[in-house]
Amino acid sequence: MSKRERYLLWAAVAVLGVLVVDKLVLTPIQERRTAIQRATEQAVAELDRARARFAQRRRLAPLWRSMTNGTLRLDPAEAESRLLHAARDWSQEAGLSLSSIRPERTVNREDMLEMTFQAAGTGPMRAVAGFLWRLETADFPVRVTELQLGTRKEGADDLSLHLRLSTLAQPPQSAAEALTHKPVGGGGDEL
Repeated sequence: MSKRERYLLWAAVAVLGVLVVDKLVLTPIQERRTAIQRATEQAVAELDRARARFAQRRRLAPLWRSMTNGTLRLDPAEAESRLLHAARDWSQEAGLSLSSIRPERTVNREDMLEMTFQAAGTGPMRAVAGFLWRLETADFPVRVTELQLGTRKEGADDLSLHLRLSTLAQPPQSAAEALTHKPVGGGGDEL
């Protein structure tokens, strides 16, 4: 072999060696490094979101306590009375003729009771809108869960309104304690 051929052979071997090292060592290391960087960026973004949520909770906790201080401390009878009186007052203020409002059912939702009521009334569009506005801007928890609106006479501003409302109350103290202190082994009374 001539000197020139040896140089070409060594150069080919060196290039082949560099390609093999790149394919087997450098490229996998670079891909792994890129994947780790992406995972780190995602983890940092998730940590930032979690910190923001905790900061928001700390910032809003006093506001939530002040909002729920007088409203969610009601027992079921007080909450029912409050909603019934408020609905009658709102209907009179709005000019809606409320023909009926009656309790329907009470559902236990975690540590709160959701009390549902069914109401029906008639009146012009302005009265219906005013009544619904008062419901939505109430200073205690009221939610419209179902709403049906229809006309009583074709071509007249005389509407009939049927809706289902719900409000929240705290369970009675003895029931709340029984829910938090359930007997072990199933030997006690269930609520």
